[in-house]
Amino acid sequence: MAGPAGRLDAVLVCGGRWHDFDHARLRLLELLGEHERVRTTVHQDYDCVAELDQADLLVTYTCDVRPRPAQRAALARFVERGGRWLALHGTNSVIEPSTGAGPRVFTTPRHLGELAKVLGSQFLAHPPIEPYEVRVTRPGHPLVAGIAPFTVTDELYVCELHGELEVLLHAEYTGPCRGFAEGDTAALDTAPRPVLYLKRHGLGEVCYFTLGHCRGRYDIQDLGVSDTGRVDVGPWRTPEFLTVLRRCVERAVGGRNPAEERAGA
Repeated sequence: MAGPAGRLDAVLVCGGRWHDFDHARLRLLELLGEHERVRTTVHQDYDCVAELDQADLLVTYTCDVRPRPAQRAALARFVERGGRWLALHGTNSVIEPSTGAGPRVFTTPRHLGELAKVLGSQFLAHPPIEPYEVRVTRPGHPLVAGIAPFTVTDELYVCELHGELEVLLHAEYTGPCRGFAEGDTAALDTAPRPVLYLKRHGLGEVCYFTLGHCRGRYDIQDLGVSDTGRVDVGPWRTPEFLTVLRRCVERAVGGRNPAEERAGA
């Protein structure tokens, strides 16, 4: 649904908890800015239903941002009519830290509802941030062609999966995810962990990339840490991540309607 003279209207939602959203927002806007047809509106949450109803593409980088029922319906409607949604990192997360005495435990309630099925996953847990290997599942796919297995320092997402996913990158992990209420249960699942996948819904498509963690010194003050003493850029200096992310943005901007791809048009 390109606008006048071929303009593409993009919505960027970037906000939430425990991450350096300023860093991610700037980098994502730089990538979108490489495409002169794209004009982007920027939001911190999903209070942008009117923009979604007119958008051609959606990019989200959030953590614990919970769309209300009307917003969930608008997001599903956007994809169903052929929209392209590039969802990054914690978009699929709903996370609640415990309160009171004792060790902090994070729960992951299923407040996304049917939207988890549109996204294809919901976050459950992750082990401590440390380097791990990302492997290529579909080496012939354009998003990952020429990418060799690479090491990244990030949160390795363990997720509850929904529907048929075309997994392009994955990681192997079967250990515990301490500090999460479902961390031990999730560890029993021995399937590879999707890192990048495509999920079709209606006429549109979700491209989900779980990588992208970044955190500044002052981003977890609500957890009682006034200053972490360090800046964590996660994968944002990893060449393979940046290459694949640029390709994902290009697909969202210029990709054909997934229904046309299925028909071989």
